[in-house]
Formats: sequence, structure tokens, C-alpha cells
Amino acid sequence: MADRSLRGMRLGSQSLQSEIGVEFSPRKKSTYRTAEGLTFEVTFAAEADIPDVWPSPKTGEEGRLVGDDGALVEVEEVETKTPRTHWDMLLERRTRDELEELLQERLELLRARRGGAKRSA
Repeated sequence: MADRSLRGMRLGSQSLQSEIGVEFSPRKKSTYRTAEGLTFEVTFAAEADIPDVWPSPKTGEEGRLVGDDGALVEVEEVETKTPRTHWDMLLERRTRDELEELLQERLELLRARRGGAKRSA
């Protein structure tokens, strides 16, 4: 059996497919510049939305997109809403007085249950 080993190909190291007849999707390169002046290029699909910032592959520092004229592209500040808490949403539906009244009703119900359970036991 040992004399019948596979020869001439390393398993997993090379692909048997060729690039003949393969048409790659259109791409475009975008240039980014970090605050320290390091520039790097990132390749995107031609139809992709190009982000204004991208982390540098070498340093991890955030780089800003450089326009065709060599100047940095202005970053649009997106106004973010503060997340609403459960309490905020509850106050949108009921007043504080209504909530106090509901709380008292529920506490009375729970106390009545607890008191009734102790008596029957």
C-alpha cells in the first residue's frame, strides 16, 4: 500500500480551478487618511456605498475618506436619538397618579392573596 501513495499534488495547497472564463465584478479603490497622515487604499465593489471612515489595516486607527481632489471628505454627523427606557414608554401611556393608583391596587391584591394563603395553611 505504501508504494501507491498520491504523488504530484499537495492536498489543500492549490486549487485545480483556473481563472479562464471567470469575469470579476467591477471594483473601485478608495483612499483613506489617518490623523497621523498614513494613507491606505481599500477596494470596494463598484456599486457599494463607500463609508466615510474605515479602520487602518496596519494600525487600526480610523482613517477618513480622501476625495478625488486630495482633500478629506466631510463627515456627515447623524443625529442619534437617545434610547427610550421602559419607564419613558410607560409615562407616555399613563400619568404618574394613574400609575400610583394601579400600584396600590396590585399591592392590595397581593397582600390579600398572601394573607389568605397563610390562613388556609
